[in-house]
Amino acid sequence: MTPSSPEPTGAAGHAGHAGPADLVISGCTVLVHDDRGRIGFEQDAAVVVRGGVVDSVTTAAAGASVPAADRIDARGQVALPGLINCHTHSPMVALRGLAEDLPTEEWFNDVVWPVESNLTGRDVMLGARLACAEMIRAGVTTFADSYFHMDAVAEVVDRCGMRAQLGQAYFSSQGPEGPAASLDFALRRRGFAGGRITTALAPHAPYTVVDADLAATAELARDHGLPVHLHAAENRDQTDTSLARHGVTPIGVLERTGVLDTDVLIAHGTGITEDDLPLLARAGGRTAVATAPRGYLKFGWPGTTPVRALRDIGVPVGLATDGAASNNSLDVWESMALTSLIQKSTEGDPRWLTSRQALHHATVQSARAVGLGDSVGRIAPGWRADLILVDLTGPHTQPVHDLAATLVHSARSADVRTTIVDGRVLMRDRELLTVDVPEVVRELGERLPALTDRGHGRRIQQYDT
Repeated sequence: MTPSSPEPTGAAGHAGHAGPADLVISGCTVLVHDDRGRIGFEQDAAVVVRGGVVDSVTTAAAGASVPAADRIDARGQVALPGLINCHTHSPMVALRGLAEDLPTEEWFNDVVWPVESNLTGRDVMLGARLACAEMIRAGVTTFADSYFHMDAVAEVVDRCGMRAQLGQAYFSSQGPEGPAASLDFALRRRGFAGGRITTALAPHAPYTVVDADLAATAELARDHGLPVHLHAAENRDQTDTSLARHGVTPIGVLERTGVLDTDVLIAHGTGITEDDLPLLARAGGRTAVATAPRGYLKFGWPGTTPVRALRDIGVPVGLATDGAASNNSLDVWESMALTSLIQKSTEGDPRWLTSRQALHHATVQSARAVGLGDSVGRIAPGWRADLILVDLTGPHTQPVHDLAATLVHSARSADVRTTIVDGRVLMRDRELLTVDVPEVVRELGERLPALTDRGHGRRIQQYDT
């Protein structure tokens, strides 16, 4: 262990198991957490997996003596908890690069919302398959998604082996059918894919969902024990418009409609104001924010998610990419590095956000943000075996003086060698095992002319903030 590492998680693990382990990963360095949430690294270690759960984190020598159905020699690699994409719209990879160099209003009204009026379940399925392949290759094991035709996304998650929180998005312009469909999906698919899928109610945003529908959603969330996943205070323009039209900020809308009394995941929050912080601090439910900094840079928004202020009031901030239509990728590694760098610039403080803090946001805080903080986000006995192996032998990651800094600022998603969810290997030595990418790309390419047609003059919604 490095001098600043927390205490080991324990070599004994869950003793007394008969028969071989399902998987032993040996010879790696393992990122671990102590009881205070600090990260450290155990050198020359082994991870033993049984029944989809981490059985023990022990020494490589001890791991060598454990009988196992499968073994991975991970010398020169670091085992990390699988990354979590806390807010995305996975099928929007089909729109990657379609709406470039546009202000937010034109991006929505002139391109994205007209194109989305063409969406079919097949388009969504193909987009989700391509997105899952991209995320698996980038070491993402869990993602939180709100979009349309979400039954198709649930089937993709089931087949590809990932973990996800899914919600059927709706606008008030859809009438009562929108909220009803969101609830129906959440109840039907909760616990699907062997428990790897959790669900949420997914009103789009306070500027597209009226107060009455938000209040009804909050009541349904409390009645059925469901979280809420929505956009709010995405940028400062939205906050200013909300103040002018309604007399409160978007966060104020969430408070007065009862959404903050549910377990809520707020996407973006770059428009969160200082006056919003007390509302978030006294929220009755588990409140979290997802930050996707690359998109904010692309849209030229003047601010970013106030991570430090949210940290000070105990609100976890998870890392995200948003959809690839705005971000162009689903690379959480990039989000981690950008979050650290932009926070330093915004705060004018090179000591914030450190590499270790960035890794904490990428693991423990992201797990909390999507409601899985008691089962994923750590490599420790009893936690789900969602982990990735990162190769640090390349010239761009050598030499290693500070392992946390190397992971955040030098390593790239292409350095992920192996991705594991629930103990199942989804990618091994960069080979995808659960998604046929060439077939997806072929069929999606055939469908793109119909999907991207805007000659009909329709759009699913009007952006007016």
